[in-house]
Amino acid sequence: MKTLRRLPAWLFLGVSTAIFVIPFLFMLSNTFETFSYVLPNPPRLLPSRIDFAAYAHVLTQSNLPQAALNSVIITLSTVLCTVLLSALSAYGFARIDFWGREALFRIYLATLMLPGFLSIIPQFLILQGIGTAPGGLIGTRAGLVLLYVGAGVCGNTFFLRGHMAALPKELEEAVRMDGGGHMTTFFRVMLPLALPSIATLAIFCLQGTWEEFFSAKVVLGGVQNSITLPIMIQSLRGAHATRWEWIFAASILAQIPMILLFAVFQKRFVVSGLAEGSVKA
Repeated sequence: MKTLRRLPAWLFLGVSTAIFVIPFLFMLSNTFETFSYVLPNPPRLLPSRIDFAAYAHVLTQSNLPQAALNSVIITLSTVLCTVLLSALSAYGFARIDFWGREALFRIYLATLMLPGFLSIIPQFLILQGIGTAPGGLIGTRAGLVLLYVGAGVCGNTFFLRGHMAALPKELEEAVRMDGGGHMTTFFRVMLPLALPSIATLAIFCLQGTWEEFFSAKVVLGGVQNSITLPIMIQSLRGAHATRWEWIFAASILAQIPMILLFAVFQKRFVVSGLAEGSVKA
């Protein structure tokens, strides 16, 4: 009876898994094919042969090393700045009672309701006006990092605020009795206890920044020294036709770092969860 009660849940999970896995299998299997600019019809989930020519073509692209380096620099810089600023902001909203706190936090929440496409024009104009160069920060990695951090702080603050607010007040009061201030409380107490939430935030930020295309295309444009991997993959598309095995192979290669990073963070989640449970006990 217990197995029968779980059967609908298992069926739902199986169907959900198939919905996400089948497109990935389709993309992976078609990296081994050779297309005359047209995808097979009907689609094939299993390759008819094993040929790594598409991967070889992608790996020999002259702009691949620079695009990969730019993606690494932009992603790591964005994650570090976003996590630090969001954690500080969340601590301020959760633990410091200042005038206008709730009103300001509602403004934070209101920005989450606006689609990102609506804000890209004012963001572009602001970046264009920063600095002494003719184009400002447009076409630079620093401009894209600034855009990512500014766009992500509000949502990430909302994500971390609940965890910061749930921590015991006695810990904060103990630091005050020892003569510590807000910075001591944040870096010595709140930040270590919030590491599981911060690790989750870092994973989301890593994935979102690494795969982001629209804002990167608008800010960086065609500046070859600053393009990221998604822009490089988009450049593989032809003006009149596309070799889809090249696009699929480049997309698979771009996902490998995210898979490895997720595996590392997953292990750290387990360790952090055990440590946190032992402290609470």
